[in-house]
Amino acid sequence: MMARSLSHRRVIIVGAGHSGLATAAALRSSGLEPQKDFVIIDSAPPGRRSWATRWQSMKLRSAARHSVVRGFPFPGDGDRYPSKDEMSDYLSSVENALGVKTVWGTRALGITRLGDGSTLHLSTSAGEVQTRNVVCATGAAAVPRVPGWRLELAVPGVVLHSSQYLYPAQIPPGRVLIVGGGFSGVEIAEELASSHDVTLSTRAESSEVSERPIWSRLRRRGPMSESRPRVASTDVTHAAAVTEVHGDTVMFADGASVKPHSVILATGYRPADAWLPDSEPPGQPLHVNARIPGLFTVGMPRYSRADAGTLAGAGRDAAIVARHIVGRP
Repeated sequence: MMARSLSHRRVIIVGAGHSGLATAAALRSSGLEPQKDFVIIDSAPPGRRSWATRWQSMKLRSAARHSVVRGFPFPGDGDRYPSKDEMSDYLSSVENALGVKTVWGTRALGITRLGDGSTLHLSTSAGEVQTRNVVCATGAAAVPRVPGWRLELAVPGVVLHSSQYLYPAQIPPGRVLIVGGGFSGVEIAEELASSHDVTLSTRAESSEVSERPIWSRLRRRGPMSESRPRVASTDVTHAAAVTEVHGDTVMFADGASVKPHSVILATGYRPADAWLPDSEPPGQPLHVNARIPGLFTVGMPRYSRADAGTLAGAGRDAAIVARHIVGRP
């Protein structure tokens, strides 16, 4: 029954995060009406966007004024860095302002084209849906990426992906190894450093990484060499990249090793695009799947520009895709 109610819309948007809402905003600006012409589906429980699941102290890496869906300013001081809860609330307010009624708990499973016509067949967890256009806006960082050596790891404490980390009291006392030198790894290391003995394992620090604001902040807080950054008062130790694991022992690229009590894998995410057909060969237009006309992507660098995963980049994608959709026969 649910799938039947979704069918025969002009557009189905898959994903109710910032990319999906940016697409909805662009479509509405182009004259299409929510629910009548397009609808959003999302696999999460009602209102449970990924922002709501991040660690409690997390803040955005861009100022509020740059963290918006086009046409919907962020309330309050535009120069502040919003918390993850503020971002979740903001996206809910955008959803309401657009008049979008997201169909939650519905997962996209696959897509095919019916014959040579313009009808697409979208398989979902609620059943089969027919539409003319499908936009994959499920995000570039949707599925936790876990290293293969995780299966060999056996420590007395806990092993968590950064997506499961919430606050310091969640981690038992003892040495904590954090694997991954991106923003999540470094910020979690900084937060845990006041209560735990923290080692941060990263690849060799490039000039690009070293210029990130969080690295600069760590440097200002204490003496730090190029290869072994440390926080003076709390002593976050830098280690080389993990190369192998033997039970409770983690080996690093420089030959060193450690026996951590707990491990946090800040090893990033991969996109939730397994339901899409195989990638297009090089040279195809951005956002457009040539094998399936009417299938588009928004906010996913793999199919677009390198900055497509950012809020601003997703907005640019959405505007382009909306023009494609409105221009299709």
